[in-house]
Amino acid sequence: MGFLSEHRAQRRDEKQLGLGVWRRAHDRFRRGLDRFHQVLEQIQDADLQAAAVPAANELADLLPRVRALCTAAQAMAPTNDQDIPGSEGGWLNDLHRELSRAGNDMAQAAEALALARFRTPGVGPETARAQRLEAVRRRAEAVGGHIVRGEALVQEHGAV
Repeated sequence: MGFLSEHRAQRRDEKQLGLGVWRRAHDRFRRGLDRFHQVLEQIQDADLQAAAVPAANELADLLPRVRALCTAAQAMAPTNDQDIPGSEGGWLNDLHRELSRAGNDMAQAAEALALARFRTPGVGPETARAQRLEAVRRRAEAVGGHIVRGEALVQEHGAV
């Protein structure tokens, strides 16, 4: 991407996401997703890599949904600082919590995938691979669950 394209994308992000908590939540999620894919590309075991691709695709499909949540939140409660705006019943706090947890679980999914490359002592290779992939799958499901709960909060409170 050229300098001008990057500059336009950055200005678009600032306009849609602001510079505050919603932008930070979006960027944390995106960095975690980038890290997950970096780890996936470094896996030399073709079978393990192929088995992890569906989880990687599911996680990548969540990025536009996270962006939509953060854009909606910025439109409803604009912020350019690190304070979560107040809301009736604290639902914006709950939304930010779900987005933060999604970002954290994304990072844990990348960590689980990185650990999946190593052998487990005392366990057969197929059993070990299945256990490691199960850990990655659980983390990916947790990420999706946080996004679903965030979408429900936004929908419940009249946005999107």
